[in-house]
Amino acid sequence: MRLIALALLAAAAVATAAPLRLSLRKLPLVPEVHRRHHANRTALLTQQRVDGEGNQGTDIPITNFMDAQYYGEIGLGTPPQKFQVIFDTGSSNLWVPSSKCSYFSIPCYLHSKYTAEKSSTYREDGRDFDIQYGSGRLSGFLSKDTLTMGDLKVQGQIFAEAVMEPSLSFIAARFDGILGMGFPEISVGKVQPPFQNMLAQGLLPEPVFSFWLNRKDESDVGGELVLGGVDPAHFKGEHTWVPVSRRGFWQFKMDSMEIEGSGTFCSGGCQAIADTGTSLLVGPPEVIDEINTAIGAEPVLVQQCKAMVHEYLPEIIKLINNIPLHLSQAQLFLRQATSRFTALTPQIIKLINNMPPLALCQSIGLCGASGNGDDARVLSKSAQYRRLLKMYGSKSTGGQEAPLVVDGVQAAAEQAQQAQQGEQAQQGDHSTRGSDGGAANDGCQMCQYVVQYVKIALASNETIAQIMHNLDRACETFAFGSGGEAVVDCAKLHTMPSITFNIAGKPFTLHPDQYVLKIDTGMGDAQCVSGFMGLDVPPPLGPLWILGDMFIGPYHTVFDYGNERVGFAPAA
Repeated sequence: MRLIALALLAAAAVATAAPLRLSLRKLPLVPEVHRRHHANRTALLTQQRVDGEGNQGTDIPITNFMDAQYYGEIGLGTPPQKFQVIFDTGSSNLWVPSSKCSYFSIPCYLHSKYTAEKSSTYREDGRDFDIQYGSGRLSGFLSKDTLTMGDLKVQGQIFAEAVMEPSLSFIAARFDGILGMGFPEISVGKVQPPFQNMLAQGLLPEPVFSFWLNRKDESDVGGELVLGGVDPAHFKGEHTWVPVSRRGFWQFKMDSMEIEGSGTFCSGGCQAIADTGTSLLVGPPEVIDEINTAIGAEPVLVQQCKAMVHEYLPEIIKLINNIPLHLSQAQLFLRQATSRFTALTPQIIKLINNMPPLALCQSIGLCGASGNGDDARVLSKSAQYRRLLKMYGSKSTGGQEAPLVVDGVQAAAEQAQQAQQGEQAQQGDHSTRGSDGGAANDGCQMCQYVVQYVKIALASNETIAQIMHNLDRACETFAFGSGGEAVVDCAKLHTMPSITFNIAGKPFTLHPDQYVLKIDTGMGDAQCVSGFMGLDVPPPLGPLWILGDMFIGPYHTVFDYGNERVGFAPAA
């Protein structure tokens, strides 16, 4: 009889429950955070783990973009302690910083923190919580308390108190924590996600939530998350529905993708997810490269490479010219920029190529005393710099590229490079790798390979103009890690093509002003950055397209948990 009464009460609660509206705040993208995620693309799909009873260390993939622009307020505890969180459909756990955070967790001191002792409804859980992000590990422990969202109070919500946050990602972040809205299947520790708890406690009229994101810069209204329903004022026409193809993320089949005047991708269909936790449009790197080429975007690293070459090349040549050669030919080493260099004897060639590139780059400030440079304009793709000598250690001969071979200069260059590598090995490779084993400062790396190329070019009687031209070509053709950040000319947005995503037989078109990010440089102007980013998602999860805020903004999105489907309609 008691069970029947409880069931009737729950049914009555559902009948009287109304959809909950949560206002969202829109904040500008932080350039450092945005670029850091481009630099750490391989770690954006990471593994999260909880050890303890009920979950024996199972690794679960989640999306870790952490560059979303839209945040909302929640409360934890009694009375509620307020936090700004990302409502993230790419994960399924709730976490906030803890008052017990580590002394070494700098981000913890810059954000709101949960204090269990201040809540009358706190209950201990104690299990460890762990997520590995691209820039470091987020760790903590699980606790239980009342979650407040608007007028709703979710009793006994299990969440994570973060005691250690990776500094690089979270110092500049505007949010305090994450509230995951994915399926329970990707929840760490098999913790019931907040949305499913709301349904279980009869707090919502329907097992549905929807996002309206305001993409108009001039408006103070960031958007709205509706829990338990849909607001007809937020969309136009009817929603196009597509079934969830795999529980975990909000994953579905995308039919194809078309670039106006440039062809079709994803022919025959591909898997995609709707992810409110990122601002980006993510796809296979080779496809993203083609898209960026089609829209006229140039990789940021190409621009940085050219800028470094143009700024430092004259000084590099000047330093090489000032090598104290004890030969009479030394005074003839370099002539005017537009003239031919004099022929060099094998002795001079040997002296030039025995000059350590690292020492030269240290003298102009691109490499520090330990070999790690201070110029950060070239991003983390230093492995590609080795292509410089191979690709452009040549000069034009009758319209074709021929190897630069002048009195054995290639052999001398190889010997010098081998000597440099031997020196690095003796120093524990500090000149090419950072303390964490990753690539060292890339300005330093690029400088060393530019120096090596310049030696060969000078020995081959190249002019400064020819050297500059060849290095510019090298910058333009480097494979700087496909799918990387690319920029476009803000003045040319009106000339760029539209891009259409075909879903459930219907076209969803994005125009240039919708797929290009305008990021404030902090100097009174904006840089236009392509919203497309490449990411290799390995099987069985991938290949995978990820449609973030750039898509969800123009197209009002409904996440129908009860019918396991996603709906898209033009946003109002």
